[in-house]
Amino acid sequence: MLYSLARPFLFGMDPEAAHALALASLKLIERTGMASILADTGPARSVRLMGLEFPNALGLAAGLDKNGEYIDALAAMGFGFIEIGTVTPRPQPGNPKPRMFRLPEAQALINRLGFNNQGVERLLANVARARYRGVLGINIGKNFDTPIERAADDYEFCLAKVYAHASYVAVNVSSPNTKDLRRLQGADELGALAGKLKTEQMRLADAHGRYVPLVLKIAPDLDDAQLGAISRCLLKHKLDGVIATNTTVSRAAVAGLRHAEESGGLSGAPLGATSTEIIRKLARLLEGKLPIIGAGGVMSADDARAKLRAGASLVQIYTGFIYRGPELIGEILRAVSEAAP
Repeated sequence: MLYSLARPFLFGMDPEAAHALALASLKLIERTGMASILADTGPARSVRLMGLEFPNALGLAAGLDKNGEYIDALAAMGFGFIEIGTVTPRPQPGNPKPRMFRLPEAQALINRLGFNNQGVERLLANVARARYRGVLGINIGKNFDTPIERAADDYEFCLAKVYAHASYVAVNVSSPNTKDLRRLQGADELGALAGKLKTEQMRLADAHGRYVPLVLKIAPDLDDAQLGAISRCLLKHKLDGVIATNTTVSRAAVAGLRHAEESGGLSGAPLGATSTEIIRKLARLLEGKLPIIGAGGVMSADDARAKLRAGASLVQIYTGFIYRGPELIGEILRAVSEAAP
């Protein structure tokens, strides 16, 4: 209710400024002990996956809290897990502004932020200050000026840095906003990267006496041959899971709308059916051997249920949270709980 009152004001602002104000307000509310006035947590049904116990099946996708500054405030909303990032080895400003656009008629966003973040050291300092002890995913990427041929160096560096502080680590090779990044989804490039990261993961597991799952975040803009190659790579290199999907570069569902021709990744309602179909195909290809985390266009309880029925074990929200606020969390959790056997 409170968010529905605040939303017209926030949507009257520049999207990036509104994002910062909303998160800062959420943090202030949580610190004053008043998070319950916003949270709509709903019933909880735990999910055990990748050796981790998720208090419920709904998580926050990467991108909302790139630097891990708002972990406690977001956790107070009732999420079963929080994913922060994408983080890169060094701080970087991202792409020039304006770089985020609303398409309210379609309940969608376009962003071309470009991994803007304060670097892995700042993120880890923020994680250390957080009181949250639940499931924390850390999403890693490469710096924009690292040649694609040396991208593995950035991913290995970040993996080693965040390993001891993460419940799982997500490898982002699917953002459309860093030049050439999606080339890393090619069979040869992904095989080389996955092999290096798996070797580093096992070294770190020995060093820390703790195994941290490694998952891959993929794009929705993949044909069947590409999806088959990625699935074979995931199984060959024994990665621990896959997040499907990131944003799309397609504009078919929003053609003619204001801002539709802006470059960047499209998220929100128009992405929903595409990402769910990717999940369905992945589930067939992986044959239950790896878990799938469903993301992309989860704007309602029905959207979440569709992804779970397609083969996802967990779901994540981002744009839905921006459009619907905390109410969406409770709606999804109640629906998932009611559908449980």
